[in-house]
Amino acid sequence: MDRPSWAPEGVDVDMPSPARMYDALLGGSHNFAVDRRAVEMAVAKVPDLPKVAWSNRAFLRRSVRFMVAAGIRQFLDIGSGIPTSGNVHEVAWEADPQCRVQYVDLDSVAVAHSRAILAGQERAAAIEGDLRAPKELLADPRLRKMIDLSQPVGVLLVAVLHLLSDGENPRGVVAAIRDAIAPGSYIAISHLTSAQRPEDAMRLGEQAKAGSGVGIYFRSREDITALFDGLTVVAPGVVELALWRPESAEDIYEEPGRSLGLAGVGRRD
Repeated sequence: MDRPSWAPEGVDVDMPSPARMYDALLGGSHNFAVDRRAVEMAVAKVPDLPKVAWSNRAFLRRSVRFMVAAGIRQFLDIGSGIPTSGNVHEVAWEADPQCRVQYVDLDSVAVAHSRAILAGQERAAAIEGDLRAPKELLADPRLRKMIDLSQPVGVLLVAVLHLLSDGENPRGVVAAIRDAIAPGSYIAISHLTSAQRPEDAMRLGEQAKAGSGVGIYFRSREDITALFDGLTVVAPGVVELALWRPESAEDIYEEPGRSLGLAGVGRRD
């Protein structure tokens, strides 16, 4: 296919990416035909998948608002994806325009669009970085220019840890980030789960590998809860996406008891 004018040079337009597929699920325009085809195949297997994406996006918004109310004024969004309405900086700045936001993603398209949106902003930036190497990522001078890790920070690991295999040690990744941030910091996590719909989870996992080559790892409630080890999990705990402090009926995209995602927020004491 022809390269869109907004796509950075060097990006393979014939291979789908999780960030662009998520953008397509949310109805965004910064994705390629190959991403849309992969999403169409996944939705054919599980028709309510777009609702999962919207439910996840709503959790992101609510968790940022919660952390701002708790006194957090700097945010680190790792696996931030393609910028769409309701970005972290938009939500945070509604509460306090002095908040600082650092976006990190492995996808150069996501980073390019983040930079375009944030051009001229002093309190928000985007860099390429790899969650699988958390110590190196947190030591990146570009990140440290925006984020002071000696002060409380809100870390967002939203819909990204399920892209890591067990061999890539998601628990160890979260632990490394937890140990590097200051007391009083928070970590928000959302993760796809096999707890309530194991057959749909299996179908989506198989489709992801066959249709897009992207590994997606649905985990049990116990495994997702274990990601919060060493953190004080705030109420209501690790729950379905829509049940984490919903603000209105509009936040309930999925049928209770059938969510494909779990979420929670933990405090570093």
